[in-house]
Amino acid sequence: MSEKTITVTQIRSKIGAKPKTVGTLRALGLGRIGNTNTLPDRPEIRGMIARVPHLIEVKEN
Repeated sequence: MSEKTITVTQIRSKIGAKPKTVGTLRALGLGRIGNTNTLPDRPEIRGMIARVPHLIEVKEN
């Protein structure tokens, strides 16, 4: 049973972002430009990605 995954990479800085946006990045496991995290492709994760599309890059595996 292999679950689909997505790879999320932070491409822009969180400096100047609202606290809620910074918290969303932390919840995605990101914190610095260039950080990458592989996450399961679930609706909760997709919702977090939808909040910060201007700061991250998403690849579907």
